[in-house]
Amino acid sequence: MARTPPSDTALHVAELSQTAENLFSIAPAGAELTALAQQLGLSALRKLRFEGRIKPLGATDWQLEARLGATVVQPCVVTLEPVTTRIDIDVARAFVQGYQEPDEPETEMTDDDTTEALGSWIDPALVMQEALALAVPDYPRKDNATLGQLVYTKPGDAPMTDEDARPFAGLADLKSKLEKGGDD
Repeated sequence: MARTPPSDTALHVAELSQTAENLFSIAPAGAELTALAQQLGLSALRKLRFEGRIKPLGATDWQLEARLGATVVQPCVVTLEPVTTRIDIDVARAFVQGYQEPDEPETEMTDDDTTEALGSWIDPALVMQEALALAVPDYPRKDNATLGQLVYTKPGDAPMTDEDARPFAGLADLKSKLEKGGDD
């Protein structure tokens, strides 16, 4: 078994205390923040902090409990203007000895997505990166950002608006004309 850690933040399971909490605190800065922002497709990652503990879970397993705090900047999906989002979430992972991911193509997935296989190392930085990637908004939108109306046309034809493209848009109009015609 290799005693060389896979990263600077990885903790060797054999060296974790079974009686006391194993505290950790990760706060990347500068180039690390920039690299992580690029990896996640963010415009910027202003702040990032991941603090928590790793404690025994039974005789052979481990529980990671932490708090993730981050400030991310992404382009608005409507206007492309920068949108700043504050993320503050609790993160939990159980590292279980003998746990195996199902590898069959049609396996029913459980609701528990916090359990991982226990290896020789637990790396809080990897858990932080995964939790951040899952917490970043998929479609950030600036307050009061709205889409304009699209107009479709070929040269020489009358423009077709979004309203015209709706298949039942004219039915309400037709119904009102028929009702008015029936009253006469």
